[in-house]
This record gives sequence, C-alpha cells and structure tokens, in this order.
Amino acid sequence: MPEGDTIRRTAAALQARLAGRQVLSAWPASLRRLEGRRVDAVEAVGKHLLIRFEGGLALHSHMRMTGSWHLYAPGERWRAPRHRARGLLAFEGVEAVCFNAPVLELYADGQRPVAHLGPDVLGERFDLPEVLRRARSAAAETVGELLLDQRVCAGIGNIYKCEALWLRRVDPWTAPARLDDQALGGLYLEARDLMRRSLAGQGFRPRHAVHARGGRPCPRCGARISVRPQGGLSRLTYWCPRCQAAAPPP
Repeated sequence: MPEGDTIRRTAAALQARLAGRQVLSAWPASLRRLEGRRVDAVEAVGKHLLIRFEGGLALHSHMRMTGSWHLYAPGERWRAPRHRARGLLAFEGVEAVCFNAPVLELYADGQRPVAHLGPDVLGERFDLPEVLRRARSAAAETVGELLLDQRVCAGIGNIYKCEALWLRRVDPWTAPARLDDQALGGLYLEARDLMRRSLAGQGFRPRHAVHARGGRPCPRCGARISVRPQGGLSRLTYWCPRCQAAAPPP
C-alpha cells in the first residue's frame, strides 16, 4: 500500500494540473454530478486522496495496493488498459484517470471519508499529544501493529514502520504499554522525519536498512535481518533480532 509521502506526491501533481479547472465531462455515471464544477483543491490525508470541488463535493480515493492516478493530454494513449479505469475527469487540455483504486467515492461532505483518521503524520501541525492519547487507548497488541493503525496516526505504512523501529532500536513485537511516551512518540517522529525528507529530496535517498532485506546483514551490526508476518493482515515485518532485541522485563 502506498505510504503517506507517495499519496502527497500524487496530490501535488494533481493540484498543479487541475486546481481552478472546470470539469467538462466525468465518467462513470456516478461522477456526472461533477460536470461543470471547478476543482478547488487536491489534498492528501494520510493514505487517502481528496479532490475537492466547488459546492462542497469531494471525490475520495484510496489506492491500497493497486490504485493510481494518471494525467494525460486529450487523445494521448493511456499507459494502462481501459478496463482498469475506475474514473475519468476530463478538463480543457488534460484528463485525469484513476486506475485500479478499490475505493473511488463521491461525497457531499468532504470530511466524512477521513473523519475516523488520526492526525496526519505529514501534517504541518503534527499533533503528537493527540497521537499518544489515541495510541494509549488503541487495541494493538504490539508496537509494530500500532504504528500501522490509521485511526491513531494517518500515513505511516509498512516501510516506514520497519525503518522507524530499526532506527530507534525497538523490537516490533514490544507491547505498546512497555514504552513510555518519550519512546513511543519518538517512533512517530522518526517516521515523520523519514517521510518529510523523502518528500523534500535534499539529497536524501530512501535506502532501506531492513525493509525487504530479509536474510541480508543488518547495516548497523551485521546480524541477519529477520522477517515475519505480523498482525491480523499479516503484514511482513523486517527487523534485526540483535540490535532490536526486546528489552528485559522491568
């Protein structure tokens, strides 16, 4: 599933080309209400993307593992088969096509599809105390699962979960209650820093220390990186069993 920084890049690309433009035609029929409306803004909220239109309507898309937005000149050949298109918005001089997204819905209330989310990890005013408040009442049994709970903090995906845990030397199977607020908050701040640097560029190359490197040497201590499914969705967690060893009981 795309992480929050990937969705932000998509939102920025759509914002640059679509903001202020009027929809000439929309497909399928469920999107026809958008015809004649101007795009007010395109924004990312965690892993969700919202295209906001005049009059308050919002087109909500969630990419999960398969979805993507493409921009084309009218008549330009698409880079994906037409049968994979979920939605098409045509403007003067540009077409926006959504492919393979499991979620593409039109809302009269633009806050409704994202109201359940916690603070956006990439938000300008990141509310860490609110994230910690939500984390302390969450049902996640391990900190690895907790970091992926979008109701606690929106935008962190499996890559940055693994990398933040490695950087902070935290065992992914640690119970959240065993971490104090400073340690737990530090994980969210670490993930935020990695994602912001990825967005900003500035010479930062997101070479992963552990993610997708199962069986290879840890770049910090040389131990073999472990990989194991974690949580109800069995997301693969990568970690170093030596330098992320679980802390002894208090």
